[in-house]
Amino acid sequence: MTEISAQSVKQLRNITGAGMMACKKALQETQGNMEKAILKLREKGLAEAQKKTSRIAKEGKIGSYIHFGGKVGVLLELNCETDFVAGTDEFNTLLKDLTMQVAAMSPLYVKIEDVPQDIIEKEKSFFKEQLLKEKKPPQIVEKIAEGKMSKYFKQTCLLEQTFIKDEKITIKEHIAHHISKLGENISVQRFAHFKVGEL
Repeated sequence: MTEISAQSVKQLRNITGAGMMACKKALQETQGNMEKAILKLREKGLAEAQKKTSRIAKEGKIGSYIHFGGKVGVLLELNCETDFVAGTDEFNTLLKDLTMQVAAMSPLYVKIEDVPQDIIEKEKSFFKEQLLKEKKPPQIVEKIAEGKMSKYFKQTCLLEQTFIKDEKITIKEHIAHHISKLGENISVQRFAHFKVGEL
């Protein structure tokens, strides 16, 4: 078995926020490869977070963010399972991250499931028409349209967006990391984005 230094374990813990033993195990399983160990812990965190998403999250907080100059404002409700977790620094940092994300990236929906079916059909139909006008072969139009819809969701759905502070992860993965760290289900209930002069 590869000998893992305490310094490597500490470094991995600082990067991922995972427990010391989990970090040591991940480094041993990846022969000390830091990048692979980070991926391993991220996958484990997502798997653990997935198990917790069925639990009811009725506590939490509403966070706000006003952009410099007071021209853009965001309100966002973030839920968790207990008041205790809602009071932690990690939860409040996540809440701040999410309000800043909404202010910067202006999503329209929380998740893909929130997008009305008629909007999905309208967008897909628009993409298909464009592709046919570009004389793309009909047999690949559907596949390309699906790819364009995936990009549409990444722009309009908060959970699918790339995190503004770390472009290697999505908001869904950022929240999953906190679920794994705090041991509770955490979910975005709703948000409102305000911009001066816009209805």
